[in-house]
Amino acid sequence: MDYRKSFSQKVLLQIWQIFLITGIAFGSVGLLLTILGISPPSIAVALAKGSILSWLKFSHVLSIWIPLLLCSCGLLFTFRAGLWNIGVEGQVICGAIATTFVLRLNNFDLPADAILVCSVIMGFVGGSLWGALAGVLKNHGGVHEIFGGLGLNFVAQGLVLWLILSPWKREGIASMSGTDLFAREFWMYSPPGWRVAPAALTLACVVFLLAATLLLATRFGLQIKATGKNPNAARLFGINPALTGLMAMSLGGGLAGLAGAIQVSCVYHRLLPSISSGYGYLALLVVMLANYKIFPLPFICLFFACLAAGSIQLPIVLQVDSSLSGVIQGACVISALLVYGVQQRRRGNQ
Repeated sequence: MDYRKSFSQKVLLQIWQIFLITGIAFGSVGLLLTILGISPPSIAVALAKGSILSWLKFSHVLSIWIPLLLCSCGLLFTFRAGLWNIGVEGQVICGAIATTFVLRLNNFDLPADAILVCSVIMGFVGGSLWGALAGVLKNHGGVHEIFGGLGLNFVAQGLVLWLILSPWKREGIASMSGTDLFAREFWMYSPPGWRVAPAALTLACVVFLLAATLLLATRFGLQIKATGKNPNAARLFGINPALTGLMAMSLGGGLAGLAGAIQVSCVYHRLLPSISSGYGYLALLVVMLANYKIFPLPFICLFFACLAAGSIQLPIVLQVDSSLSGVIQGACVISALLVYGVQQRRRGNQ
């Protein structure tokens, strides 16, 4: 009975935190808009029209939600292990490069669907190896994961530009618009009127459930949590913090690589210089807003995806720059940090 009471109290506290965070964020943004002479309700209506009031637009929201959720799940593994995986952007790019590499090889004696599956798996492998490289630099080179990740981001960005402008350039011309489109059989199938592939949507849901299971109901998840909380104490229980951190970085990079694979095979059907679309950095905000818990991730990712998709309407309808969506996202994160920080200080004073 005490356990049930404690659990219900935690749920009520989390609900209260969500209302408080959204109230502070929306209140501050609404006040700013009012001062600037912009109607907050008109902004809300425009965002809704551009994201959720038709299936075509909502399917576009889902095409953003999928890679954002995959990156967020990957980041949660590294954050739980006490590692700041700032290199997630590079891991998305490397996953996209690995997927493109497979799809450009037309000498497989396999059905197109099998090649497509192999390309997505290779996307996971590419991102995983790039994440593991940041872990190796930390464990054996003494390079902090923040600096190693940022450096590898620049390397990945340079690599994708070189590939697009040189060996994988478009037929007869090198263009920043990306590689040539893949053959239609290498596109993830999307029904008429959809902007998202059902297979990609299913993959994201399955990955989320598997990530939740790994983090909350397995020995590996407990090892990650112990490593993040106190590496020295973890060693007393036979846990190798360096190896656990490396595995977390590798798994987190693999999930980010899956996001890159989806971007290539489902959204753009080619490799672009900006293939990551900034989802890696946006996922950092999502995880912080979720207070490093996994169950709020799908809902926060959906909210951020609605903002990103709906903001396209703002300059068209209201002559307001679409960057307002970033202001709202930032206000939510700052509000969350404020609420969580006050709560943590109160706990420390008790």
